[in-house]
Amino acid sequence: MNELIGTLSDGTPVHRWTLERAGVRVRILSYGGIVQDVEVPDRDGRTGNVVLGFDGLDGYLAHPEPFLGALIGRYANRIGGARFTLDGTEHVLAPNDGPNSLHGGERGFDKRVWDAGEVAHGLRLSLVAEDGEEGFPGRLEVTVTYTLDERGALHIAYEAVTDAPTHVNLTNHTYWNLAGSGTAGGHELRVAASRYTPSGPDLIPAGELADVSGTRYDFRETRKAGGGYDDNFVLDKGVTEAAEEVAELYDPASGRVLTVATTEPGMQVYTADHIGEPFEPGAGVALETQHFPDSPNRPEFPSTVLRPGEVFRSETVYGFSVR
Repeated sequence: MNELIGTLSDGTPVHRWTLERAGVRVRILSYGGIVQDVEVPDRDGRTGNVVLGFDGLDGYLAHPEPFLGALIGRYANRIGGARFTLDGTEHVLAPNDGPNSLHGGERGFDKRVWDAGEVAHGLRLSLVAEDGEEGFPGRLEVTVTYTLDERGALHIAYEAVTDAPTHVNLTNHTYWNLAGSGTAGGHELRVAASRYTPSGPDLIPAGELADVSGTRYDFRETRKAGGGYDDNFVLDKGVTEAAEEVAELYDPASGRVLTVATTEPGMQVYTADHIGEPFEPGAGVALETQHFPDSPNRPEFPSTVLRPGEVFRSETVYGFSVR
């Protein structure tokens, strides 16, 4: 089911699709591919929304900075110095996070209206990023498919092709609050990551893959998430062809459990300490499955290069249950 929910200043219409299956309801906007809400039951069977979002389009237009629920590209996370060299050619990007490029630049995929069409139990979104947009080389054709499976798990499948060598790193920026209100500081988190990428104040990795043992970054055993995190965790499984479970988020108050499975090698954990009004700090937890920050400038990291004739593929699955 889809409905018109508003228009942009240039008259472009924005629609909302509703997916329902196995007791889960998900609403997705064509603007930014935004996951507006996800409704799932708690341990007592009471249904509630477990993601941060706005009631209408105007909220997202007025508050773009948190990237609430949006699809992120052409490059998720940060690229240091807003530049990289590929095959001997330097490419200068749009700096929108101090001197760095963040989440694709000033007009990333989160600010685009995607073409949309229904598929079985889901929605397929597509767009074209032209050669040179935000400084990135290559004409990139992107498709993202949201589907609910028979268990009510939300699958996000990404595909992209290019006509020239480029860098691609795609994710979804949903903030989860399994309580449905208040903050997520009391949620408990587990992440299958023995290492993380330390970074400086600008959140650009230093290049080291550091051991989490004995540090506040050790979530290999479930413990309270708390706050103060905006860090990339190096998933133990690495890059995989099929999505493998890498994380679990649990809210003891509601009993809701969120599991995360992905093909990606990293996951950015952001506890929304700087999310800003109208939300309070710590209102949600973003679990952004992706390649590592600044990979275009770090040949020792898993590669994000996509070349003509290749197909970028990635999948992340969010599962829901109660305990």
